Amino acid sequence: MVPVGGGEVWVRDSGGAGVPAVLLHPGWGDSGIWDDVAARLEPHVRVIRYDSLGYGESSAPTVRYTALDELQAVLHRLGIERAVFTGHSGGGGTALSLALAEPERVAELVLLAPGVAGYTWPTDDPFMSRASAAAQAHDVEELVRIGLETWARAGNGEAVETQIRSAVSGMNRQARFLDEDPPAFDRLGEIDAPTTLAFGDREYLMVAECCNALAERIPGCRLLTLPGVDHMVPLRAPDVVAELVAKAVAEAA
Repeated sequence: MVPVGGGEVWVRDSGGAGVPAVLLHPGWGDSGIWDDVAARLEPHVRVIRYDSLGYGESSAPTVRYTALDELQAVLHRLGIERAVFTGHSGGGGTALSLALAEPERVAELVLLAPGVAGYTWPTDDPFMSRASAAAQAHDVEELVRIGLETWARAGNGEAVETQIRSAVSGMNRQARFLDEDPPAFDRLGEIDAPTTLAFGDREYLMVAECCNALAERIPGCRLLTLPGVDHMVPLRAPDVVAELVAKAVAEAA
């Protein structure tokens, strides 16, 4: 357990030698979204993952903080000086924030359907208005329905619904205390870590547009489109994700 934001972050570290892989979960999921990916990596790679404050096994925050603060606290506690960072959705934005704040820590980036601080989301997108209304009404079941409709276009299932429900609970617990990381979108040209960005061909249009915009700005970014995959990338394509991470770790070593 790592103290940050007035709470404690639950961290799982598989241990081992070599360059570690740090897996950062999305806003619409907790660290369990990495289970299948981690199972493929851990026999060969040191894997570190954690539940953000409010999510999963972590406590709720009680003071204001940023996702970057949280990540830096975890790295400091574990003594991680350099790693491969794999971030999904909002976790990808956190990885990019770290790459700008402490580039020496970031050996490579693997970004899965990422967002980033400072990117302007379309205000007329129906997801934004629906989710905002449901959140203001504290309608958990409506938020779950919206999450499944928007992010799970390749189909529901127990694992997907578990992640969406965990996310709704987590977002509610952290909402009053989480500040956005410093704006990063206009600074993406400064990223010097080798970067791979992947998203599915069934991704929600708003996120797909963001992914393409990020790939255009990050120098030398390798862009991959995953067939049949929606926003829940680690659940839909664990073999592909594990292969991308393992390759990045091997290159970093």
